[in-house]
Amino acid sequence: MDELVVPYDAGDVVRARLSQEGSWPRRWSAAWRVGGDEVVWPVRDMASVPLAGTGPVRRFSWRAGQRHRPGLQFLVSTGRHHGFESLEEARLLSVLDFVRAAEVFPQPFRMSFEHEGGRSEHTPDFLALMPDGGRWLFDVRPRPLVGEEDALKFAASGEAASVCGWRYTVVTGWRPNVLSVLDALSAQRRPLQDPLGLQRELEAAAMTGPSPFGRLVERTRLPAVARAHALHLLWHRRLGVDLGRPLTDATLVWRRGETGGGT
Repeated sequence: MDELVVPYDAGDVVRARLSQEGSWPRRWSAAWRVGGDEVVWPVRDMASVPLAGTGPVRRFSWRAGQRHRPGLQFLVSTGRHHGFESLEEARLLSVLDFVRAAEVFPQPFRMSFEHEGGRSEHTPDFLALMPDGGRWLFDVRPRPLVGEEDALKFAASGEAASVCGWRYTVVTGWRPNVLSVLDALSAQRRPLQDPLGLQRELEAAAMTGPSPFGRLVERTRLPAVARAHALHLLWHRRLGVDLGRPLTDATLVWRRGETGGGT
C-alpha cells in the first residue's frame, strides 16, 4: 500500500486543535453496530471489538439525483461483496483486493472526539484486516476536496488508530499507472481453469530472468490464451511487474522472488 497510494497528512497544526489532555482515549468514543444494535466503546478499547459480528454503522443508499456513486464491489481476497459510496472508494477496494486484505469492513464505526471547538463525529470509510494480521483504517478523499473540517476529522482518526495500534491512511489518489495496471490485471483475478498447463509454461519461461510480457507469452504453446493466464499470475503475485509503468508487451515481467525493480 505504501508504494501505491498518495496519502494525506493533516499536519501538526491541525492535530494541535484536538483535545488530548489527560485520559482522552477514554473520553473519545466509537459506536459500532453489532448484531443489529449500536454498541459504544471508548476509543482506547476499540482494538478489542469483535469485528466478525459488526456491520456498517449507516446504510448505503441509492437515489435519483445523488452526486456520489455507491455500489457493491466483489473482492476475491475475501470472497464477498463490500459496499462503497464513491468511485474513489471502489478503487481502494480493488487495491485492497490486490494486496490480499483478509477482510474489509465499510463504515466500521462512528467516532465522537473532542477538539478546541467542542465535539464532532466522523465515520471512517474502511477498516481492513491485512494479510499480516494488522488492521488498517482508511478514509478516501481527493486532495482538492479536503476541507478544514475534513482535516480535523482525519487527524482525529489518525490519533484514534494510533492508540489501537492500527495504521491509518487518507487516500487522496494513486501513483502514476497503478490503477490502469491493476484494472488490466483484475480482469483475470478470479479462479481460472488451466487444462493446458499454460501457467506452468509461463512460470518456467520466467525462470530465465525478467522478460518482456509479449515475449514471455510467445514462449508458450498458445500465446493468445497464455495472455489471460499471465494476467492471472501477475494478479496473484506468482509473477511480478512494475505497477509504476504502463502494462504493454514491452513491460518486464519476472518470476516471484526475483528483483525486477518494482512491485
